[in-house]
Amino acid sequence: MKKPLILMCWFLVLSFTMLSGCMLGPKYSRPETTADSSEAFVRAGSRSQDVNDLEMIDNWWEQFGDPTTTALVRRALENNYDVKAAAARVLQAQAALAESRGRMWPDVSYGLSRDRSKRSFTFGSGFGGGGRFNVMSTTWTQDISVVYVLDLFGKLKYAERAAWADMLAAEAGEQALINSIIATVVKARIDIATINNRLAIARANTESRTGTLEIVERKYSRGLVKPVEIRLARENLEASKSLEPAIELSLIRAQNALDVLLGRRPAASEPLPETLPDLPDLEPVSIGLPASLLDRRPDVRAAELTLRAANERIGVSIAQLFPDLTLSASTGRSADTWEDIWIDETEIYSAILRLAQPIFKGGQLKARVKAAKARYAELAANYAGTVLTAMREVEDALAADQMLQVQLEHAQSRFIEAEAAEQLSKQRYSSGVAGVAGFLTVLETQRRRRIAEEEVAVLKGQIWTTRVNLFLALGGDWADEQEAELKED
Repeated sequence: MKKPLILMCWFLVLSFTMLSGCMLGPKYSRPETTADSSEAFVRAGSRSQDVNDLEMIDNWWEQFGDPTTTALVRRALENNYDVKAAAARVLQAQAALAESRGRMWPDVSYGLSRDRSKRSFTFGSGFGGGGRFNVMSTTWTQDISVVYVLDLFGKLKYAERAAWADMLAAEAGEQALINSIIATVVKARIDIATINNRLAIARANTESRTGTLEIVERKYSRGLVKPVEIRLARENLEASKSLEPAIELSLIRAQNALDVLLGRRPAASEPLPETLPDLPDLEPVSIGLPASLLDRRPDVRAAELTLRAANERIGVSIAQLFPDLTLSASTGRSADTWEDIWIDETEIYSAILRLAQPIFKGGQLKARVKAAKARYAELAANYAGTVLTAMREVEDALAADQMLQVQLEHAQSRFIEAEAAEQLSKQRYSSGVAGVAGFLTVLETQRRRRIAEEEVAVLKGQIWTTRVNLFLALGGDWADEQEAELKED
């Protein structure tokens, strides 16, 4: 009897499995966004906008020609704690997917038990009554059971698809974080180099003003200048010296921030090279079409995958309105002694088919469907907003890349003129014919030259940073090798 029963149970399982898979939820399709209707970025100009011509931005940080930057990026990817946390989130999502897939298989278990019990009973009272009796009994049982939940309306399948989308979203989120960490490390390197440049300018300015003070003091000792010029020269020197601690503090904070990004103790690292090399002649970056951001940028991809998971969970909530069919079968042996549970005469078995249909739950199930649909609508709006933000970041980076180059040209011309004016004023003052008014002119030209020189240094750093922002806005080094589409039945 055992084998026919087991065969019948498995026949029912296979039959219902063939009937299962009636998917009741909405089929996912990518929502239309502004990127789909935009033919090109407004400020892309003559740059290439071939949607497939984006290979050159892989490992984009190496294009700056700075080995220090490349080494820092490598160290950050190995040691940054945010990256490690993101990797752990991916492992969690993979485990959740494995758990979701496991629910689609039968549960098979083996049980072994020993039951020792005492029962008390009586045969009644009166004539012939036997009084109360106690019976001790021992029962050994072993069995193998199989429980299978038939996915008649796709609840388990939808849950598995949602978990799959969640896992891909976690992987895309990890890549988005990696891109952000890379960009932040490169910006920190640029920031430190720029501050070092500013500090070098401040120290050179202090040295120049020290020389000016020495000239004034010599003239004063010969009675050629008035005391007011000595005071002004000293004040000018102290003003320059007071700038240095502020710049040094900015440098210390920037170095500590970089140390944290690299996963090491703040203030314990070796100083970086003080300056960056001049920007190489970088070729124009292939921009791509706005629609390419939907698949290339990992944060946009993560937003869409999260939306897709929400769509699958609508199917889960709808399937919960319909009945669950569970098949259970078990076979084993039960006897009074350990030895007897291994012989065929003590065989036991059972087969159960259970159909459970929710009838009344106070509107809870329909409320879940509404909540799932509202969640999808929320994430769809978030996705559209993420796409718009991505497009804005590209346009901002393109505009900054163009405008800062123009601004740098003017700043460099200003510095050349300010430096020439300073030299002329010093020559005139050294000739001894300028007086107090001439010395004030020297101080003013020194101030203007310092401001112009620092502006050039800051603008060069901003141009580096803008190129980093452009690569990041385009998706960084992200190469979409993951198969994001969920498998269709």
